Amino acid sequence: MRLRSSKAATALVALALTGGAIAPAAATQPGSADGTWRVNGYGTVLRIADGRLQEYQTTSVSCLEGESAQQTGQGVFRAGDGTILTVRPDAGSLELSGSVGRRELRRIGRLPQACERPTATDPVTTFDVFWQSFEENYPFFDAKGIDWHAVRETYRPKVHATTERDELFALFSEMVKPLYDAHVAVFDGDRYFAESRPGTAVPGPELDTRIKNHIVARDLRGKKPREFASGRISYADLPEGLGYLRISGFAGYDTEDPAYAAQLARLDKALDTVLTAGRTASLQGLVIDVRINGGGSDALGVHIAERLTDTPYVAYRKRTQYTRPRPVPVQPAKGRPRYTGPVAVLTSGTTYSAGETFTQALIDRPGRTIRIGEPTQGVFSDTMDRVLPNGMALWLPNEEFLTRSGRTFDGAGIPPHIRTPVFTEEEFTMNRDSAFDAAVAALRH
Repeated sequence: MRLRSSKAATALVALALTGGAIAPAAATQPGSADGTWRVNGYGTVLRIADGRLQEYQTTSVSCLEGESAQQTGQGVFRAGDGTILTVRPDAGSLELSGSVGRRELRRIGRLPQACERPTATDPVTTFDVFWQSFEENYPFFDAKGIDWHAVRETYRPKVHATTERDELFALFSEMVKPLYDAHVAVFDGDRYFAESRPGTAVPGPELDTRIKNHIVARDLRGKKPREFASGRISYADLPEGLGYLRISGFAGYDTEDPAYAAQLARLDKALDTVLTAGRTASLQGLVIDVRINGGGSDALGVHIAERLTDTPYVAYRKRTQYTRPRPVPVQPAKGRPRYTGPVAVLTSGTTYSAGETFTQALIDRPGRTIRIGEPTQGVFSDTMDRVLPNGMALWLPNEEFLTRSGRTFDGAGIPPHIRTPVFTEEEFTMNRDSAFDAAVAALRH
């Protein structure tokens, strides 16, 4: 289950979302998660009863049933994809395994009135729900120079009761293309539309294999690194006391079990093997390569950061448009060796999502950390995975990841301290890896 983001509300919008006046809350056992909850800032209402959690995706014009989860313990629910949801009634919070931070819960008396009647499935209603989902949730229109109301004025007159599904898919795709946001996608069965930042590529197996071979042959001088976590993590010792750690994603570490706990166990096994007491004491510098990284779990990235510090600090602050920023802490890993020396992080336009939040989590790391390569892709938020009345679906982001000064890197990506070419055709042809060489040079000095 992915209970992702929403634009919460002024008083008038909040009233519309709950369908008007709220009936008195039903009596519940003290500390019980049973009842109806609004997830503030995420356009979602949860109904918990009889050992089952049901998600409802709401806007001011709609309510659509989302995913469900089964109770496995007190306040603990497991969704079909292995996600663990922990509801803490006394604290008024929701935690999702693999996602950092807590989401605010507010108990409400009943489901919004819109949830008590079917939502029409015609093309016009589907358009309205699509547009409204972005209107209430997407935080980056101003930064991207997009007038979303003007988009509605242009496209809604093109939709009628007889509009074909193919036409609607094409129209939705055309509406969101100018966002160039890789966390925005439109789905209809097996087909989908998504658009990355211009001039960047999408990480994939073919590109990853080509780059891995280049790194082994050129940077590691033919020495194959040791691989972990289904090949997503690899490590090699370099000359002069340096180390090279490559992370191609923050997911897929355990291909048999999708649950976060299984991924975390694989990650710890890799880190325990790499960051031994002897190696952390002797390393003079560590290259961390996330140039090809398709993202995954933000929490796994923070977990790695906890092996790279002896001092607690804040990775970043996370908020939606209508919730206050909440700090995401990095606490030094207990009972395990930690490396606190110089780090060089290699990034590029194919550093996506959790690869970017990991990079951001190292910005304020105590000690020397330098970024080398190209700006990251520029997509940080969890995605809201929303269903549409006609059975189509969409993804959109709603969260901002803030630096200590309140800055976000959405759109432009995190810039490097030292900019170099990254895996260009010229780099391959000339057998170069400028970012790797710059990192080694920086760590030696």
